Amino acid sequence: MIPTIAPTEALERQRAGAVLVDVRERHERASGMATGAIACAAADIASTFTDRAREIGVICESGMRSANAAAMLLDLGYARVFSVDGGTRRWRTDGLPVVQPEGDADFFDRYSRHLRLPEVGIDGQERLQRARVLVIGAGGLGSPAAYYLAAAGIGTLRIADDDVVDRSNLQRQILHTDARVGVPKVASASATLRALNPRLRIEAEQVRVTSDNVDALLDGVDVVLDGADNFPVRYLLNDACVRHAKPLVYGAVHRFDGQLSVFDAGRHRGECPCYRCLFPEPPPAEAAPNCAEAGVLGVLPGVVGLLQATEVIKLLLGIGEPLAGRLLHFDALGMRFRETRLRPDPDCPVCAPGRPFAGYIDYAQFCAG
Repeated sequence: MIPTIAPTEALERQRAGAVLVDVRERHERASGMATGAIACAAADIASTFTDRAREIGVICESGMRSANAAAMLLDLGYARVFSVDGGTRRWRTDGLPVVQPEGDADFFDRYSRHLRLPEVGIDGQERLQRARVLVIGAGGLGSPAAYYLAAAGIGTLRIADDDVVDRSNLQRQILHTDARVGVPKVASASATLRALNPRLRIEAEQVRVTSDNVDALLDGVDVVLDGADNFPVRYLLNDACVRHAKPLVYGAVHRFDGQLSVFDAGRHRGECPCYRCLFPEPPPAEAAPNCAEAGVLGVLPGVVGLLQATEVIKLLLGIGEPLAGRLLHFDALGMRFRETRLRPDPDCPVCAPGRPFAGYIDYAQFCAG
C-alpha cells in the first residue's frame, strides 16, 4: 500500500526533515514548484538519494506519477516513502508556498501556457525568443499575424511597410487606431506590439519592398510572412525566399475568400513547390482586384493572418505538419475549409532542382502582362 498524504501533512514532514522530490517535466515545473522541493526524474531518485532510511516524499502535478514513483522506491527497499495526494495542483489550491524556478520571472509568467505544452516547453519558448521573423505589410494580414507572433514570444519582428494609416484600414487592420490616422504603419504597429509585449524587439522598415532592398530585408531572418497586397511583391518575395532558402508563409484574401500555404522550395528543391509553381503567371488585373477595389469582409484577414502566424510558429518549433505542398482555401460565407495538393514544377524557372538563380526581374512589368 502506497502511503498517500495531503499536501499540508507533506509540508509538515518536509519541515521535519523529509526530502520532497518533484518528478514533473521541466516545462511543468516552470509554472511553479512546492517550496523546498527538489527537481528529479523518477528514474533518478534512487541514484540521487541513496540513503534508504531517509523519508522521501514524491510530488507531481496531480498525484498519479508520484504514486508510481513511490511504489518503485518501496520495491527498491526504501522504508519511508509517501506520495502527495493531488500533487502540485492541490498544493497550490491549499494555499501552500510555491516558488518559481530560478531565472526570468517575466518569461515564466508571460509564457506559462506555452511552457505547459510538451511540444513547446522551455526549450521551444527559448527558440521562439531567439527567432527573427520578417513580416511584409502591416495591413490586413500583417496586423493579426504580427499581433499573435508578438504575444507568442517571437524575439524579433522585422516589419516592412511604406504606407500610412488610413481610416478605411481600421475595419480590419487591428494594429492601428483612429488616433494614428496619417502615422506610418510601421510606427503604429511598433507602438501596439511593444505595449503588448515589451520583450519584443521590432525592426521597423518604412520601405516599399523592391529588388534593391529585398536581400537586406531577408538577411538573418528565419521565416518570411507574406502580408503583401499586390502581385509584384509576392513574386519578388517568392524568388528571394527561394534564393536565400527561407520558408515563405503565404496568405491572400478577396472579398469573402482566403487562401494560405507555405512555400519552402528554397530548402527543399524538387520536394516542395514555390509560388511560381502554383501561379506561373499572374492573373490579369481585372481578375484579381485589390481590397480597395473589390472590398473585403473585415474579419477575413484576421482568420487568414492567424493561420499564417500558426504556420510560422510551427516552422520555428519544428512541430506539426506545415502547409508546404498544400493550399488551404477558406470560404467565410459557407464557413468551409478545403485543401488542394500542390506539386513542384520540374521546369519552374526559379525553384527547379539544379537551376541557378537568374536574378530578379522587372516584377511590375511581369505582372502587368
